[in-house]
Amino acid sequence: MKQIDFGQVANSYARSREDIPVTLMDSLQLRNIFFDGKKVADIGSGTGALTRKIAMRKADIVGIEPSVELLNQAKALNQKKNFTILYWQGTAEATGLEDSKYDIVTVMRAWHWFDCSKAIQEMKRILKDKGTLIVIDSGFLADSAAVEKTLEVLTEYVDGGLKPAGSKATSKQRINGFPVEWFEEWQSGGFELRDFYKLNYSVSFSKKEWVERIESISLLAGLDEPVRKQALQKLVEVLPDQEPYAIPHECNVCILRLV
Repeated sequence: MKQIDFGQVANSYARSREDIPVTLMDSLQLRNIFFDGKKVADIGSGTGALTRKIAMRKADIVGIEPSVELLNQAKALNQKKNFTILYWQGTAEATGLEDSKYDIVTVMRAWHWFDCSKAIQEMKRILKDKGTLIVIDSGFLADSAAVEKTLEVLTEYVDGGLKPAGSKATSKQRINGFPVEWFEEWQSGGFELRDFYKLNYSVSFSKKEWVERIESISLLAGLDEPVRKQALQKLVEVLPDQEPYAIPHECNVCILRLV
């Protein structure tokens, strides 16, 4: 599986990846997921968007992220937003966290980059008995003029077509964006599916903000810098001038319990 270096687009990533639906935390609470006083590890934490949401619910949370550049952005946002969240470098397969210490592990927009079997074993190692694993994915939908123009430009610059990222690319079938293979791997690895649901929401972007959002996605982050700049310039030229863009999004949430 090709690994994408999101560090080279860390600035855009930090500015454009705060698009977590406001209903996410309420939806988890309705399903008896409470963060207050819990030890939580957010794996593949990026620039810390989810860790900050969870920290606001009074959790004792740590963010684990392999990219030094994204970690630096997360720490800078900590200071800017007055958070004291601990972040350190690690991977889903080797977090560096202690055994059996965590009530909840969260993963947002990252599971498709993991070595699934190794990540499952690592989640089992750091979780307490009957601990909870929450896997979340979200992204924009192709239901607006801005997205249609964007996809046209990406098709022109991305070799091999607009394939799904990571392990999603080899999936035979997906349910609400989640490869069916993941459910089989979680179950055989010792995790029981407790709930799986979808949230629809809209995010407003200026033209500049939307271009930054596109720069942060794996299709662009995987391009050489000169090609990426050409693609982004072309995007600026073809996007509608009328702002803001109301971009429909979908957030899928899977709650699993270690058995």
